[in-house]
Amino acid sequence: MLHLRLICPAARTAEALTVLEDCPGVTNIVVLPGAARVPEGDLIFCDAARESANEVLGKLKWLEETGSIAVEHVDLSLSRVADDAVEEAPGDPDDAVVWEALEQRVEADTRLTWAYLSFLAVATQLSGIAVVQNSPLLMIGAMVLGPEFGPVAAICFGLLRRRWHLITTALKTLVSGFTVAIAVTFACALVSYWMGWFDASNLGRHDDLQFIVKPDRWSFIVALLAGAAGVLSITAGKSSALIGVFISVTTVPAAGYAAVALALGAWDEVAASVSQLGLNIAGMVIAGTLTLLVQRKFWPQVGRRSSV
Repeated sequence: MLHLRLICPAARTAEALTVLEDCPGVTNIVVLPGAARVPEGDLIFCDAARESANEVLGKLKWLEETGSIAVEHVDLSLSRVADDAVEEAPGDPDDAVVWEALEQRVEADTRLTWAYLSFLAVATQLSGIAVVQNSPLLMIGAMVLGPEFGPVAAICFGLLRRRWHLITTALKTLVSGFTVAIAVTFACALVSYWMGWFDASNLGRHDDLQFIVKPDRWSFIVALLAGAAGVLSITAGKSSALIGVFISVTTVPAAGYAAVALALGAWDEVAASVSQLGLNIAGMVIAGTLTLLVQRKFWPQVGRRSSV
């Protein structure tokens, strides 16, 4: 269930209540006349099945200009009427995509913040150390830490909705983030190389990490599967599944490998790892966009409950 808090101008409260009462899957409607002060109006609470959220938000979109809408996820609901509302709503909660929530999330993930740069730089440095130490376990840790899937998902959403500004912003965030992360890791690797902590032989004994610098058809297939799984995990609210996506693709490992190879002047390895990075991002964008397209076109009908 989702919990909605609406602030509605008093003159249009009846209109908003009609929308809520007529929409399947909406229950626990409460009205507090004149309770809102900024903005001024009536305060309306209700619970809605996840499958009904798009219909409710679409019909009440005018409240964005004249009032406000806030949506929260209900972790626990002990109510027969709430259970009945979920059953009444068409479809299944896990299959429902709340498009307004997805749009807000991907827009937030495109912002180039210090937190984003810091996480990506630390993840890339960890992957660079993993290359030097030939440590798959450390590489997995770096992959989990990387925050790069957010802008990738934003590009997918932008392509679906033709939001070119969103795509441009997400691409800038990806390029800027990886540029900064590779530069920081390159500087650290170069200092370590000058100090004699590692040499070219460390780059040559990465048998367990060869997948990073060998982009092939399997790399692209893995990127496609990861892109689809990543979008599904975001739209369905399954954050645990997103960790598996991070572990599957070699974006951060490729960036870390490229930085170490740059410090050693191994240009062939740099080219291979950069190709791997680009291949993975392209595969995730293609699969993620197609997954969103399928969800928008076909999934509202999948699992639709019988009206009997």
